[in-house]
Amino acid sequence: MTVYRSEFLRTLSERGFINNCTDAEGLDALAAAGAITGYIGFDCTADSLHVGSLVPIMMLRWMQRTGHQPIVLMGGGTTRVGDPSGKDESRQMLSDAQISSNMAGIRRVFTQFLSFGDDVARDGVASSQATDAVMVNNADWLDRLEYISFLRDIGRHFTINRMLTFDSVRMRLEREQPLTFLEFNYMILQAYDFLELYRRRKCVLQMGGSDQWGNIVNGIELTRRIDQGAVFGLTTHLITTASGAKMGKTANGAVWLNADRLSPYDYWQFWRNAEDADVGRFLRLFTELPLDEVARLEALGGSEINEAKKILANEATRLCHGAGAAEAAAETARRTFEQGAAAEGLPTVDVSAEALTAGLSVVDVLVSAGLAASKGEARRLIRGGGARMNDVALSDEAARLSSADVNAEGVIKLSAGKKRHALLRVVD
Repeated sequence: MTVYRSEFLRTLSERGFINNCTDAEGLDALAAAGAITGYIGFDCTADSLHVGSLVPIMMLRWMQRTGHQPIVLMGGGTTRVGDPSGKDESRQMLSDAQISSNMAGIRRVFTQFLSFGDDVARDGVASSQATDAVMVNNADWLDRLEYISFLRDIGRHFTINRMLTFDSVRMRLEREQPLTFLEFNYMILQAYDFLELYRRRKCVLQMGGSDQWGNIVNGIELTRRIDQGAVFGLTTHLITTASGAKMGKTANGAVWLNADRLSPYDYWQFWRNAEDADVGRFLRLFTELPLDEVARLEALGGSEINEAKKILANEATRLCHGAGAAEAAAETARRTFEQGAAAEGLPTVDVSAEALTAGLSVVDVLVSAGLAASKGEARRLIRGGGARMNDVALSDEAARLSSADVNAEGVIKLSAGKKRHALLRVVD
């Protein structure tokens, strides 16, 4: 492992973030000499990011914690084009209103992880301290481009020959999947982002996942050719679980970072259910625990590894949703799994007393509670013995719930397997 002089690169290296760097020695020397500014871009394709974006978010957080300035670049302009990297088909075109709405949702994520100055928190523009995080929107410059002038000034620095060698283009063509001219321009626009941020913010570093390496190198070369700027690129590994699953995806869908898309309890449960082999790596990447404590926790064996998983869940949830939400989620899990009680904080479905008296299909309720994606899946869950009501296995697919099933706490507890639960609450 390379030994870095700067606290920034040393921290990223020791915690397992770094995959590749264009000039590690030069970047290390610059970061050791004083504060630098770096950025990561996030396109606005949904109204929340998911845990697949946590690695770049944590890189920005460590950048700020080690005395440097992070820039969050919102892709208000590039979202209208679509990044072809790693995609087999063109991205769905979003309206400007959808992009604006998605951007507002994503903004909320970063206020949990980064410290913005008072002015930044209010209007996203000014910054009062050297290390205050800054949020900018690339639509501010991309929307103002004059097409012919842009082609003459910027486009002439890119050759079709080289662009065809990049994975994002080559893989799409090899699979005979259409690549639109619009998407083909994405790498030029992303490169131009780096040039603009270098000019506007003296930004010298772009970071991103390893799938962004080609786009990042393009921006570095463009900035050096036009402004002779000394800029750098750094990528991180694309994270998968020990079993090879893509980070951020589960059988129930994406693990969103916004509480209105995924409850803090379900977020806590995602980390609590991590595979044993992932615990140490996830503690290094997704928490700020000291490395000696991480080493102690990942060395635990047998059932003790579950305590390490609880700590992982607590720390990851604290960063994303706050200490109060993490404590509440942990208490809900403790009461549910250790005391067998139907604790508050579990996903809840409200039903009327009238509907319950008439009888509710258990299959329909399992779907409504999010414990099954379809009626067919709910029936298979029951047939396989994985569905339970008030901790008692269900065996009849035609069963109907009634007011007699309401427990002493005034709810009906439904379960799918050992780790997924929901409550049915009767309302007037």
